Amino acid sequence: MGCGTWCSNASKRLGLRGTFQQQALALARIRPLAPAARQGVRPSCVVVTPGPWTDLLDFFCQRFPSVPASTWQARFASEDIIDAETRAARPTDAATAGRRLYYFREVPDEPTIPFKEEVIWQDEHLLVVDKPHFLPVVPSGKHVRETLLARLQLRLNLPDLSPVHRIDKDTAGLVMFTTQPAGRNAYQGLFRERRVTKTYECIAPWKPGLVWPVHRETRIGDAEHFMQQTEVPGEINAITDIAPLEVAGDWARYALRPLTGQRHQLRVHMHALGLPILFDGIYPVLTPEGANDYRRPLQLLARTLEFVDPLSGEQRRFESRRTLMPLEEVPPAR
Repeated sequence: MGCGTWCSNASKRLGLRGTFQQQALALARIRPLAPAARQGVRPSCVVVTPGPWTDLLDFFCQRFPSVPASTWQARFASEDIIDAETRAARPTDAATAGRRLYYFREVPDEPTIPFKEEVIWQDEHLLVVDKPHFLPVVPSGKHVRETLLARLQLRLNLPDLSPVHRIDKDTAGLVMFTTQPAGRNAYQGLFRERRVTKTYECIAPWKPGLVWPVHRETRIGDAEHFMQQTEVPGEINAITDIAPLEVAGDWARYALRPLTGQRHQLRVHMHALGLPILFDGIYPVLTPEGANDYRRPLQLLARTLEFVDPLSGEQRRFESRRTLMPLEEVPPAR
């Protein structure tokens, strides 16, 4: 069956109207299952948009101008650009609007993260992992294979593995995944509906003048640099409870309980209190990208996750086995 016939029949079934091109784009938004991962790495997806493209190579070069044409040519040659049926696309194929394609990325000289993750819990639907510092949860930018998701998919042979939530690559501790599509929405709903109790720990300066515990309610939004967030005027969207666990001289270990999930929420709230987390490379001063110092990991740990399992009804509690730096080993405050 030709694409035109398929699109026409599908459009009638789904009640889509408009020109053939409009129908094709509408159908493209109905996302099919993506092709399987390769060596633990899932493909990225792109839908061909209307434009003056002479062929697919031209589309990719203009859609992603920062990627050299030679890279796209190599991906076509190695059949790393495919459609939903895993058929290899050719660079000379027509750039038909609405066509959904998948491509596998390679990062030249991707650095190895020299720390290992630990599986805390695994059953038919759920996987809970203790992530080390410096390891991203999902592929992004210069990290593709050296990510928690890619490592676990390859190591455990779980092609449908998907994170239910995420933590920063600089943060260590618990990350929850679903192992199959069935039940995924139920676990994601726990976080959407704030039915998960999350606790973190961090090391930061001690400020006895504050009234403890602290209940911080603010609005967090974009800062001037895209890597940073900041507190801004407006409706509250970030809430954190903070309490000291132990104090030694100028430093303290704190328990943090986020009641919301804004980007960098804990780091922003601690910084706003005048208590930047030890070894934070983003707050208050942004360090150069890629300037990882493995001797100085961010002292922030996702310690516990507690919830009622939406499939079994059982009470679940998971705790990280990692620890932060002992306070007596923290360098003196400057």
